[in-house]
Amino acid sequence: MFKRVLSIIFVAVFFMVFSLPQAKADEKNLIITTATTGGTYYPVGVAIGTLISIKLAKEHGITATAINSAGSGENVQMLKNGEADFGILQALFGLNAYRGDGPYEGNPVKDFRAVTMLWKNVEHFAILDEYVKTGTIMDLKDFPAKFSIGKRGSGTEGSGRTILKALGIEPESLSLEYLGYNPSVQAMIDKRIGGANIPAGPPVAAITQLYAQMGDEATVLDFTDEQLAKVRESYPIWTRYVIEPGVYPGQKKPINTIAQPNLLVVRKNLPEEVVYLVTKTIYENLPFLNNIHKATKAMSLQEALDGLPVPLHPGAARYYEEAGLDIPDELRE
Repeated sequence: MFKRVLSIIFVAVFFMVFSLPQAKADEKNLIITTATTGGTYYPVGVAIGTLISIKLAKEHGITATAINSAGSGENVQMLKNGEADFGILQALFGLNAYRGDGPYEGNPVKDFRAVTMLWKNVEHFAILDEYVKTGTIMDLKDFPAKFSIGKRGSGTEGSGRTILKALGIEPESLSLEYLGYNPSVQAMIDKRIGGANIPAGPPVAAITQLYAQMGDEATVLDFTDEQLAKVRESYPIWTRYVIEPGVYPGQKKPINTIAQPNLLVVRKNLPEEVVYLVTKTIYENLPFLNNIHKATKAMSLQEALDGLPVPLHPGAARYYEEAGLDIPDELRE
């Protein structure tokens, strides 16, 4: 259904957009960088790009195209290099990049600004049932099989390593593979690896495939309250998230996992008016996004500023002020 809806939309957008004079590439033909196609970033980025093109092309000459990438790490670099205008990031990557922590230690990246929170990035640490002992994240300690941590440089790899280290599990003690979401699940189905790290907003296409094809032969691991508290000691951006039964095919029990926010960011030097129009368009057309991907149902104007780890772009701040939101000092330039 998702593909059919997008196909119809793309046809309409194609004829509308390409009948217009070409705008300046650095201001109006916008690029949104996302992640691998099997997760949530890409379809949400496609939905946002399609919405922008439909609503802003005719009157303002603004169009947007979503592209896939290796995820948050590459997105930060593309924004810095001016190769993308907008990007979707994990809060952890945004915070580390802006502050110069973690993989950016001593080299902060301050070339981007926040637009809005999007949805919670829910941790799915999935393993084959033959390796389940406690059913919690600690089953990855002394894990005997290969484990996919995510594509190199991705937010998936970054968050996975951060969580494991916080729990005393050294990532390099695992036999690591660096695969995207769909290849990770296919490798589990083929029994070439024993588990994978797949964080995204439920329902995640790759996890849906895993449940549909493997049934009760695979498990998404839980986090106990004590394990969550240990992660939060170092990184308080993570909170409890329960995936209710039935979200995935044949899922009979809740999955007690954890989540961190995702956010839409923009390169710092994109004109204020463009970012204002994009932010306004998103929040005046949430039902459109909701119909494209369920993850966007978590979005609301009231929660747009929650947990943002970097300051707002002036264009976004202008829209929120007009909408009556109280913007915290730390989110202002």
